[in-house]
Amino acid sequence: MTPEAASKKIRVLVAKPGLDGHDRGAKVIARALRDAGMEVIYTGLRQTPEMILNAALHEDVDVISLSILSGAHNAIIPRVVQLMKDKGMDDVLIVLGGTIPEQDVPFLNSHGVRGIFGPGTPMDAIIQFIRSNVKPRGVPAA
Repeated sequence: MTPEAASKKIRVLVAKPGLDGHDRGAKVIARALRDAGMEVIYTGLRQTPEMILNAALHEDVDVISLSILSGAHNAIIPRVVQLMKDKGMDDVLIVLGGTIPEQDVPFLNSHGVRGIFGPGTPMDAIIQFIRSNVKPRGVPAA
């Protein structure tokens, strides 16, 4: 990795897909990532997968972090991941936060989600996971 790439700030898009209207957790995560030195773009509530991917492309992010509390993760994640594949975003890390039942984790992992963080996860664990798993551009995240 070049010195420029090593010193480049990690860019994270934090998004709230679907009809979920509660974003306190997403805002807490965004603030923690920002405080850890990452550049954070927060898209706000009620984002469609297409809106999320357009923002991720426009902002040239390293990570897409989705916060889902509505239970729609098994419908939303496959669509987001398919759009990422369609746009050649294989080097972008995708992580998920929210109330995710344990039985859904294998399905989400099989669709490309690399980190799943439930309520109460220490912020340091999320920060370290992202730092450890963001790959240099052009290297597939999976």
